[in-house]
Order: sequence, then structure tokens, then C-alpha cells
Amino acid sequence: MKLQFTAAALAAALVLPLSAQAQTEIQWWHAMSGPLGDWVGDLAKDFNASQKEYKVVPTYKGTYGETLTAGMAAFRAGNAPDILQVYEVGTATMMAAKGAIKPVGEVMTTGGAKFDSKAYIPAVAGYYTAPNGQMLSLPFNSSTTVFYYNKDAFKAAGIDPNKAPTTWPEVILDAAKLKAAGHKCPFTTSWMSWTQLESFSTWHNVLFATLNNGFGGPAARLVFNSPLHIRHFDDLSDMAKQGLFVYKGRDNAADVSFPSGECAMMTGSSGLYSRVSKEAKFAYGISALPYYPDVAGAPQNTIIGGASLWVMAGKKAETYKGVAAFFKYLSRPDVQSASHKRTGYLPITTAAYELTDKSGFYKEHPGTDVAVTQMIRKTTDKSRGIRLGNFNQIRTIIDEETEQIWTGKKTPKEALDAAVTRGNEQLERFQKANKS
Repeated sequence: MKLQFTAAALAAALVLPLSAQAQTEIQWWHAMSGPLGDWVGDLAKDFNASQKEYKVVPTYKGTYGETLTAGMAAFRAGNAPDILQVYEVGTATMMAAKGAIKPVGEVMTTGGAKFDSKAYIPAVAGYYTAPNGQMLSLPFNSSTTVFYYNKDAFKAAGIDPNKAPTTWPEVILDAAKLKAAGHKCPFTTSWMSWTQLESFSTWHNVLFATLNNGFGGPAARLVFNSPLHIRHFDDLSDMAKQGLFVYKGRDNAADVSFPSGECAMMTGSSGLYSRVSKEAKFAYGISALPYYPDVAGAPQNTIIGGASLWVMAGKKAETYKGVAAFFKYLSRPDVQSASHKRTGYLPITTAAYELTDKSGFYKEHPGTDVAVTQMIRKTTDKSRGIRLGNFNQIRTIIDEETEQIWTGKKTPKEALDAAVTRGNEQLERFQKANKS
């Protein structure tokens, strides 16, 4: 009897760890911090609670650039995460990384999840789709550039708080009135290259780079030193000298300055809405990007920002099934709509947009539909998007060169000419390294 009891106890002891191991863990590396990091954590937690087979484990890896670098280094070392969040400028890099990724469409199909790329908003899905029509990554936190303004500050400066400036000349006039009223930071911007060159280009239907902004192949070269681009940076330079524009730093360093009330107007990501809605102690408005009214074809459409989720290669079949189940969950209209309302990121499917609209959210929160309406316009070959190799390095070059403008060391023309020259060297390098 004693022997039987011991054997039974041993069997029971063995069963426990086996059942615990039955749940497949999905490692997800991301770049979301603050309120957006909370959102990512909640998505994983809610998915994990919805079923028992898989457990998504989100891990913050730093900024977008740091996360991409960490993910590719881990791939080369043979220990890549299962899912890697990559910002849009890393798309061409991921596409060119041979053997590093497994196309999302393939993952969904083999994982037994129904997948229809046409369910996703075209301007969003198109950016992450290969020339052969295969969707490579799952749109996740897709954003676009919008204009934020402090209605209380406008009112105090004698400006109509219900009328956002729609053109750049109007931005300059309003900035001057805000300064006269005592505002020390009338206007700022985050993501200099994305807001003031990339989106600026598509919004005005002019090329940022040749070959349809890189969609035509790796031989594309930068052309954002056109007379229009130089004119715009001449205006920004004049604003900086007058104290109407205050440069706050690279990437999203300026984001804190708007919800804190420090800066009265700002161009930035629609994804900043989560922070503004939570932290701003004043009435605010969200409007479309300003444009130059004398430019034919403006405004056209803005382009995608944010990031998508890439599935890394070399994983077990069960892992891919788990990834497919998680992506199916993320794409659900109710989940997408809730995320869109919470963060300001775009609803990635048409069904999610329609669900949000029917809920009355846009009427209750004016301006939250701006990002969507800017993106769903008909695109042209010049405005579809920008897909370039070594784009992360090019953005750094743009930051370095435009910073010379704000310190008075270079004229806008000198800075943009230098950025184009240095950036094209990066494109040539990428083209040579990825010749098939």
C-alpha cells in the first residue's frame, strides 16, 4: 500500500508542472511607455484572460529605434522574440532582412485564423504590403500627424478658440498673438522629419523621394530640398528667431509640452491623444495639419506613422498558432474600436471605424476623427507613403541638420541640401547591400 501511495503521489507531482507547461508563451517586444505602455499591458492581459492555451508576455525594450535594434540583434544571436513591434521607418529594413520574418498573412492562414487583408483600412494595410500583394506585418498602433491647440490659450490671446489655424500663414499669425499675450512657447513639434518633411510632402502632394517615395524600388533618392520645402523651413526659421516656434528636441521629446500647457500649438502624432485626454487641464482642440493654400493639390492626404507587429522566423508551429490567435483578437472590431478611443491611434479595420462612428464617439469628442479622415482620402503616387531603406539613419541626419537651423549655424537651404546629400549616401549604401 505504501508503495502504491508513493507512486500516486509521484504521478500527481509530475502532472502539475506538465499542465503548467501546456500554456504556450508568446514573447512580444514593444516600444510603448507611459499610458500607451499600460494599454499594451491591458491588451495582453485581456487576451490571456480570454483563453487558456496561450500567454502573451509583453516586454518594453525602449524607444522605437532601440526596440528595432534589439530585435535584429536578438535575431542574429538566435533568440529573437516571437513578435517585434517596429515603427514605420523600419519597414524597408524588415522587408530586406532575409530569413528574419514570417509574413503575417502566412502566419494567420497556417495558424487557422481567418485572414482578409481587405478588411484593413487600405492606406494602412498598403504600407505593410509587399509588391506581390502579400501583407507582411500586422498594423498595430497606426497613427498620423495632427494639429493640437490649446483653446483656453487661444481665448486668452483674443483668438477664436473654436477655429484652429488651417494654413501655415494662419499658424504664424496666431503664434504672434499668443506670444503677445505672454505665451513663451506658441508652437512646437515632435518628430521633425515625420511632421515637417514627410507628412508635409504628402499633404502638399509633392515628392519626399524619387520613385514614388521609394515604393518604386531601392534606387530612390531624396528630394526634400525643393523650393516648397525650403520655403517652409524658412518660415519655421523666422518663427524660431521671433520666439514663435520653440524646438523641444528629437523624436517625441516635445510631447510633454502640450498636455502640460507649456506650448499652445503643436504638430504631433494622433497617438498623443491618450496622454492629452488624460493630462491636459485645459480645453483643447484637434485639427488637420496646416498647409500652404497657394500650392496646387493641397491638402492631399497624410501618411501612416506608428508601428506594426512583425512575426519573427524560426519559431515552433504552436507559437505561430498562438500569434495568429492573438492577432485575430487584436483585429476584432470591438477591441480595435476600444483601442482607437483610448489612444487616438487609427482603427486598423473599416469595421472598427464604423463601430466607433455608430457609438457616437466622434460627436462626443470632436477632432478624434481627424486622423481617420486625413488618411482615408484618395492617395496619389506622391502621397501613398514613404518606404526607404536606412530610414532610421536618414531621420537622424534630418534631425542633425535641421538643428543647425535653430541654432543659426546653417540656413534652411544649406541644412536641407546637406540632409539630402547625406541621406542619399545612406540610400546608396542600402541599395548596394540589398542587391539580389
